[in-house]
Amino acid sequence: MRPGCTLLALVASLMLLLLLRLLWCPADTPARFRLSVEESRKTTLGTSAALTTLKSPVTSAPHTPNSTYLLHETTTQQTEKCKTLQHDLKSLSNKTKRYSEDDYIQIITNIQKCPWRRHAEEYENFRAKLASCCDAAQTFVVSQNNTPLGTNMSYEVETKRQIPIRENIFQMFPVSQPFVNYPYNHCAVVGNGGILNKSLCGAEIDKADFVFRCNLPPVTGNATKDVGSKTNLVTVNPSIIILRYKSLKSKNTTRFLEDISTYGDTFLLLPAFSYRFNTGISFKVYQTLKESKVRQKVLFFHPNYLRRLALFWRTRGVTAHRLSTGLMIASVAVELCKTVTLYGFWPFSKSVEKVPISHHYYDNKLPKRGFHQMPKEFNQMLQLHMRGILKLQVSKCEVA
Repeated sequence: MRPGCTLLALVASLMLLLLLRLLWCPADTPARFRLSVEESRKTTLGTSAALTTLKSPVTSAPHTPNSTYLLHETTTQQTEKCKTLQHDLKSLSNKTKRYSEDDYIQIITNIQKCPWRRHAEEYENFRAKLASCCDAAQTFVVSQNNTPLGTNMSYEVETKRQIPIRENIFQMFPVSQPFVNYPYNHCAVVGNGGILNKSLCGAEIDKADFVFRCNLPPVTGNATKDVGSKTNLVTVNPSIIILRYKSLKSKNTTRFLEDISTYGDTFLLLPAFSYRFNTGISFKVYQTLKESKVRQKVLFFHPNYLRRLALFWRTRGVTAHRLSTGLMIASVAVELCKTVTLYGFWPFSKSVEKVPISHHYYDNKLPKRGFHQMPKEFNQMLQLHMRGILKLQVSKCEVA
């Protein structure tokens, strides 16, 4: 075949192919294809995306970013939001006298969206600062090792008053710190807030290696499912002994011994050396347990430890007349335990769902006004939670 004819045949073939392509795939194919996909989505509810996705024969599927990148982007955005919440918390902490429950509750609602993770470095740094200041492992309770016979001990609050440690008092102290398994792997510090009601946290609390409680709260009956029953140490405010048990006179002693028996082999911790009027009633508790030969043992807060701890928190904005027992024990737990979870700490009159909450899970008796700074203390606990130093449980617990 001649070259001219060959070229002419080739051109004709190309034109034929082009015509066939136009007939097979009209110009409006992409638009009509998109329309069909939309109609398919509208009519195929409940079907997985993999089954409803249609592919055009002339257009490739749009590029989708890597899912790992999307996860990273979301996590980064979430981290930034959580950092903003930390700043908001510090701003609230800097307010002097007035605070808004709604301000706090809104921040707490947002904090619950931030997944909690223990931050080992933050924990170690904070624990080191606490140990440097206060050294709970050695000075948390009065012992014969840290308070020699003949010491003139100053009271925690009434610092100008002293009590001589004579033989009869010295024999009340343990030889050394009694926490033999220190450091404990996981500790639960259980406050008495009404937030515990219907929390179903009891089983989770009882799984802890060491459980701290405050001021002889009830741990039997219907309360157990929410607050647990395990108790390794419980604090005792001397006012409870005076008011509830009439200073342990006559038949009230029997009722007291029956009540504390529900705590098992626990330590009863009293502030015998905070005020002079605490001393006599605290010693009465010690003598009552000793004479009754019960399993529970009495310990006394060391006034030097409590003074140093108050100074530690004062530099962080907690300037109340005296720290609450809850903050004292939470501070002790950070030093004695590898991980710490707080339950039942909630100083507000309503939940994040705006449901009214009693002050305690067993009554609604409010603390003496102005004596503690509950919102400021709670703010500090929230900041420790946000930094991964301890976990603050303010919602229902997951039940296995």
